[in-house]
Amino acid sequence: MASLIRCPHCAARPREEFTIKGAALPRPNPGSDEDAWFAYVFERENPRGAHDEYWHHTSGCRRWLVVSRNTMTHETEMARDAADARAGRG
Repeated sequence: MASLIRCPHCAARPREEFTIKGAALPRPNPGSDEDAWFAYVFERENPRGAHDEYWHHTSGCRRWLVVSRNTMTHETEMARDAADARAGRG
């Protein structure tokens, strides 16, 4: 069985319906210098463990989601659910 991602708009859907678009990092301000933009685009960390990523539900509702994915176990959950669990609210 394919791994499932719980889309808040479409319920649990196969992972193949989604496209990972990259780490959810804060963008530099529009007036930032070239070094800040270079670092944002090209100098990324490759963390082990859980981190937040932008995912696009390409074959479903076509909405953007922030998903927390563990790079070691490939477990996924909605970033808000992960944040609530870490804060003891889930």
